[in-house]
Amino acid sequence: MKNALQLLQQRNSAPRLCEPGPGPEALQQMFAAALRAPDHAWLQPWRFIVIQGDQRHALGEVFRQSAQQRDPSAGEAVLDKASHAPLRAPLVVTVLCRYSEHPKVPAEEQLISAGCAAHAMLLAAEAQGFAGVWRTGAYATDSLVAAALGLAENESIIGFLYFGSRDGNPKSLPEREVSSYVSYWTS
Repeated sequence: MKNALQLLQQRNSAPRLCEPGPGPEALQQMFAAALRAPDHAWLQPWRFIVIQGDQRHALGEVFRQSAQQRDPSAGEAVLDKASHAPLRAPLVVTVLCRYSEHPKVPAEEQLISAGCAAHAMLLAAEAQGFAGVWRTGAYATDSLVAAALGLAENESIIGFLYFGSRDGNPKSLPEREVSSYVSYWTS
């Protein structure tokens, strides 16, 4: 297990994933981390849908239908790519934001909270020796995909988290100068 600062500073997306993916115990740890995301007013504005095994093929068929509906002239290569997308990892977790009306917590804050939950899952996977990548794209905003996954009216997809073992070496991370992103306010 990596030390916390190393984990935070070195985590990066793994676009190529393979077996094994996180098992039930590792996944439980990832969800436990997600549930500790900042959450003003304890609204718990997140929900997760786990897609694994043969269900990845079913999601791929939904992606294929979505791609075909968006572009009826899409060629077979595009449609095949869509149907194979969920097979790029052993496990896919769809992260949803579940919006609630609240006088002090705007929708944007709830969306950020759900995003923090997704990031916590990525960090928890990495801490356990797995890797992941956060994907969005057209499927995340497609009504056909939302309906197939059973989203409620007050929910939206904020990302598809693909999890597995890193296939190959981690990509090198560029050095970033902290001072380029930070300033200190003085009145």
